[in-house]
Amino acid sequence: MSPFRIRSMASGEEAVCDRIMRALPDWFGLEEAIVQYVADLETMETWMVLDDAVPVGFITVHTHNEYSAEIHAMAIDRQHHSHGLGRMLVSHVEDVLRSRGVEYLQVKTLGPSRPDPNYARTRGFYLAMGFRPLEENSLWGDVNPCLIQVKRIPDAPAPGDSRR
Repeated sequence: MSPFRIRSMASGEEAVCDRIMRALPDWFGLEEAIVQYVADLETMETWMVLDDAVPVGFITVHTHNEYSAEIHAMAIDRQHHSHGLGRMLVSHVEDVLRSRGVEYLQVKTLGPSRPDPNYARTRGFYLAMGFRPLEENSLWGDVNPCLIQVKRIPDAPAPGDSRR
């Protein structure tokens, strides 16, 4: 049996997410972004992945409307990278959204026009999870190009489907 499990973030655990992000400066290197991500935990759904009872990662989702949601932030402690925890979290979110009839999931990450080996891995992860690049834009300024990736949640009702 796997020692890993997922549960909703409990009230007061924002500091755990803050600690995880701060330990990953290659992805979370901007102080103002970390502060904003932590503030957003109060208004967005967040799930934590636990190694036994210890939180080692999280995913925060912003539901835009009845059709679409976004992975707002996801981080896994470095020592737990490449253990399938990111896949667990994304799959969990897809299951939750599917049960609500949400059809599309998106994620924003650093675009490929600014080469970075860490973000190349991140984009590769999302590509392997079924996300497809939609567009790269200047949402975060010219220095940090934003790549929007999207995927249709498998088995979610299609537009106009009577299951809605």
